[in-house]
Amino acid sequence: MHATVLALLTPASYYSDDCRGAAAGRRREIYHKRAGDQGTGQRTRGLRPWLELTSIQFIPYGATLTNLFVKDKNGKDVDVVLGYDDADYYPEDPSHPVYNAIPGRYVNRIGKGRYTIDGQTFLTEKNDGENTLHSGTNNWSFRTWNVTSATEDSITFAIEDPAYSSEGMPGLVDAKVTYSVCDGAWKIRMEATSPEAKTPIMLTQHTYFNLDAFKNPATNKIWDHTLYLPYSRRYLVADDAALPTGEIATAAPGSINDFASEPGLKLGHAKDDPAFPGNCGAGGQCEGYNGYWLIEDAPEDAVVATLASPFSGIKAELRTDQAGVVIYSCNWFDGTTPLKSNQGVEDRRTVGRSSCVAIEAHDYVDGINHPEWGRVEEQITGPGETYTWESSWTFSLM
Repeated sequence: MHATVLALLTPASYYSDDCRGAAAGRRREIYHKRAGDQGTGQRTRGLRPWLELTSIQFIPYGATLTNLFVKDKNGKDVDVVLGYDDADYYPEDPSHPVYNAIPGRYVNRIGKGRYTIDGQTFLTEKNDGENTLHSGTNNWSFRTWNVTSATEDSITFAIEDPAYSSEGMPGLVDAKVTYSVCDGAWKIRMEATSPEAKTPIMLTQHTYFNLDAFKNPATNKIWDHTLYLPYSRRYLVADDAALPTGEIATAAPGSINDFASEPGLKLGHAKDDPAFPGNCGAGGQCEGYNGYWLIEDAPEDAVVATLASPFSGIKAELRTDQAGVVIYSCNWFDGTTPLKSNQGVEDRRTVGRSSCVAIEAHDYVDGINHPEWGRVEEQITGPGETYTWESSWTFSLM
């Protein structure tokens, strides 16, 4: 299977109605460039806006982001997301880390591989111990999406997911994701419908970041990056399998799970806490983070997460309409997965433990099995309804 890579081809100036407002009347340039044959008949397609975000590329396999170049404090373009040089390797990698893809139709965990709709119990594939992760091993990150639209500043991928193509998932689902660049931001919008039956739908964009592009000679770990979640004082308490217990806790200032009390807290600010090595479960073997923080009382269009690196000077800001975010600090990478050739330093060319972070916006983890949270209706979509998801990332210098 060839994962056709998509890239922009010729310079074009344009105005976009979607980009008016604070930047109304400002003209931007989007560069298109035909990449040509890359040895496997692949082509690339990317979006190239102004400001610090300089280039972004995608492939249809998993509707995956493959490259995201940002200018660092020295004016150099650095690729700040994980991935492979060879786009054909995305479907071939046996570890399948869901690099920057769209898993679905229901992301994260379903407890004990079961859920109930209108009194009927559905059993899902247990691909994560006793639980289901990302809807199982035939989720949307394993599928090749169709390109349905491509303009100077956006590209749309679509997928038709038959009933029970993932075990325990009823009803045909039609979904699409549109990636665009606008006012220096990478914007993502998803829609999904289930015209035949009620079914779980909860989506996310599963991007892994290292804002240093692994070029920090002192460390390839993520602990010196800073994270600020100003509207996320509460989080879902989880068990050793990263499955929520039902309890919602408040992070005390300065505690392991506190990223709300002040800006600029390092991801590793609690590394010396005795509980840090087991903070994300696995019987004490998961160091760091793999949990869900609630977003509460955020004004419309507020920045709900800020990730930054003093080494590169890059700051990434997330806006989303979702109810919370998962923070995953890449505990399970073991140093065998290669970096892209444009990343790393001479003696470090692989993705090691705790060397990246995923910030995944979506609804409450396993909310379908916790009616006490009041999220079940948000996570079930049926005939006549449309599921929507919107987020954007803006990149600048600290």
